[in-house]
Amino acid sequence: MAPKTPPLPVRVFRFGVFQVSIAARELRKHGVQIRLPGQPFCILSLLLERPGEIVSREEMRAKLWASDTFVDFEHSLNSAVKKLRAALGDSPENPRYIETLPRLGYRFIAPVEEVFSTAGTSPPDTSTGPSVQATAAAANVRAFGRPLLLAISTLLVTASIGYLVWSRVRTRPQPPNGRLILAVLPFENLTGDTGQNYFSEGLTEEMTAQLVRIDPEHLGVIGRATAIPGRNGQEQIAEIGRQLGAQYVLQGSVRRGSDRLRVTAELIQTRDQTHAWSRQYDRELTNLLVLQGEIAQEIADEIQLTLGDRHRPITADRKPALSPSYEAYDLYLKGRYFWNKRTKDGFLHAADYFEQSIAKDPNYAKPYAGLADTFALMSTWTFVSANEFIPKARAAALRALQLDDGLAEAHTTLALIAQDYDYDWQTAEKEYRRAIQLDPQYPTAHQWYAECLSLQGRFDEALAESGRARQLDPLSLIIATDHGAILYFSRQYDRAIEQFRLVQAMEPNFPRASMVALAYAQKGMFPEALQEAGKWSHGDGVPAWGLQAFVYSRMGQPLRAERAFENWRHWEKMHPLPVSSTAVMPYIALGRTDEAIALLQRAYSEHSNAIIEIKVAPFYDPLRDDPRFQDLLHRVGLKQ
Repeated sequence: MAPKTPPLPVRVFRFGVFQVSIAARELRKHGVQIRLPGQPFCILSLLLERPGEIVSREEMRAKLWASDTFVDFEHSLNSAVKKLRAALGDSPENPRYIETLPRLGYRFIAPVEEVFSTAGTSPPDTSTGPSVQATAAAANVRAFGRPLLLAISTLLVTASIGYLVWSRVRTRPQPPNGRLILAVLPFENLTGDTGQNYFSEGLTEEMTAQLVRIDPEHLGVIGRATAIPGRNGQEQIAEIGRQLGAQYVLQGSVRRGSDRLRVTAELIQTRDQTHAWSRQYDRELTNLLVLQGEIAQEIADEIQLTLGDRHRPITADRKPALSPSYEAYDLYLKGRYFWNKRTKDGFLHAADYFEQSIAKDPNYAKPYAGLADTFALMSTWTFVSANEFIPKARAAALRALQLDDGLAEAHTTLALIAQDYDYDWQTAEKEYRRAIQLDPQYPTAHQWYAECLSLQGRFDEALAESGRARQLDPLSLIIATDHGAILYFSRQYDRAIEQFRLVQAMEPNFPRASMVALAYAQKGMFPEALQEAGKWSHGDGVPAWGLQAFVYSRMGQPLRAERAFENWRHWEKMHPLPVSSTAVMPYIALGRTDEAIALLQRAYSEHSNAIIEIKVAPFYDPLRDDPRFQDLLHRVGLKQ
C-alpha cells in the first residue's frame, strides 16, 4: 500500500483579532467567520502578502480585472476597499490596518504574523507563546522529513514572533504592572441645545459602566475625566495621561435628532496622541442600549493586542431581567444627571424624572434605585426630616431588588439607610459588601462603605476603601471630599486640609469642601477657618453663623462668638429645621452642654444622621465624659 502523501501546509495570516486563511478564502474575527466578497478578499490577500509595502492601484487592477474586462475601475476598486474596511472595522481617516496613499495605492500598516497549518485543521494558537508555535511548526516540517527545512522554519517562526513582539512594544503603550488605564472624557453634546447635556453625560456614565466590566484585573477605567482648561486637544490628552497615568483616552460626541442618534467615538494613545481607533455610528434612538455595548466591544477588540492572551471578551454588563423602553431609559438618564448635582433643586428634579421613568416602564429596576438614592440623600442635603423620606427610599430600593436582586446601586442604598437611619452597623456593612461583590467597580459603594468604617473609628480600613473609590473615579468631587472628611475624623488635620484644598482647586464652590474650616479650627488656623466659614453653604440658604460662633469661641473671642450664636438662634427660630451637626456645634463651643445633649437626644429620636458622627467628630470632645453622651453612643451602636 502506497504511503499517503502528507497534507500540504496552509498559510494563515494573523493581525489583531483577525485571522485570514488564503486557501480557504476565510476571514475570521475572534474565531467567528466574517463574510467578505471575492474582490475585497483578494485585495486583503495582496496587502497581507506584502505588509508594510505599497501595493499600487495598477497592481490591484491587473490582479482583479482582466485587461479585456470593461469596468469603472476607480469606482469598483474604491467600493471593494470600502467593503474591506467595513469588515475590518477600519476607517480611511484614522486607519489601523489599511492606509491609503493618494494616487499611489494602499499599504497594510498593522503587524502581521504568518503561521502554517495543515489543510483541514486549525492553525496553532499563538496565544500559547513561542514554544508552542515553534513545536507546531516543527511537527509540520517533520512530516516532510527535511531536517534542514525544520531548522530554517523554526528560525523563521522565532524571528516572526520576535518581530511581532517588537512591533507591539514599539506601537502600543505597555501597561504598568500588567494593567492599562483608560480615561473616559465626557462625550460632547453637539445638538446645540444645552438642555440635552443630560443625554451626553448619561451616555458617558453608561459607557463607562460598560467599559469597567471588560477586564477589571488588566484594564482600569477612569470615568468623568475632566478636560484641562486652556489646553488644545493634543496638550489636553497628554496632560490627562500624565495626571491620571492613563495610556488611552476615549473621547466622543453625541448628536441627537427626533428619532436618530449619531455617536462618534475615538480611542487615542496618550503617549503620542495617535488615533488607535475611530468610529461613527448612526442609529435609531431605540437602539441606544445596544449601541453602548457595540462601542465597548470594539474598544475591547482594539486594546486586545496590548492585553494579549490575558484579555477576556466582554461578558459584559449584566443585563436587567427586562430591557427598558427607550423613553424610560431617557428619563432615567435625566434623573441621574440632576441627582449628581447634589443640590435641593437637583434632588427634586431627579425624583420627578425617576418617577416618570417608573411610570413609563414599571418593570425597569434602575429608576427605583435612583429614586431610593434621591430620597436617601434628601434629608442630608436639604434639611428635610429623615422620617419623611427614608421610608420612601427603603421602599424604592426593595422594589428595585425585587426586579433585579443583582443591582449593586440598590444594595448600596439599603446599606446607607441601615447606617444613617437604623443605626444598624452590622446590616450596613453586610449590604455594602454585597454591593461591592456584585459590582467591584461601583465607586459609590466603596465611598459610602469607607464612610461607614470611619464613623466606627476603623480608619485604616476606611482610608483603604476610600482609596479604592478614588482609583475608580479620581475626579469625583464628592469622593475626594469624603476622603478629606475621613482624614479629619482621624485627626490627620494637615492631610485633611491638603485634601480639601485639592477639591477646591477643582471646584472652588463645592459646598461640602467647606469642611476644611473645621480642620483649620482644630489646627488653630483661625483666619483661614473664618474665611471658609463665610463660604459655608448647604445650597438652601442656611447661614454660617453657627460655624462662625464655633470658630470665634475657639479663638478666645467670646463676645463675637455670642453675637454670631444669637444671630443663629434667631434665624433658627424663624426656620425650624431637623437637627444637624452644625446646629449642635455652637452650643458645645459655648459650653451649653445641657442644650447640646438635648439636641442630640432629639436627633436620635428623629432618626437623624446628624448623630452618626458623635464617635469621631473632634468638636464633640468636650461632651465625651458626660454619662448622657455615653448613653447616646451606646444607643447608636458606637460604644465599644
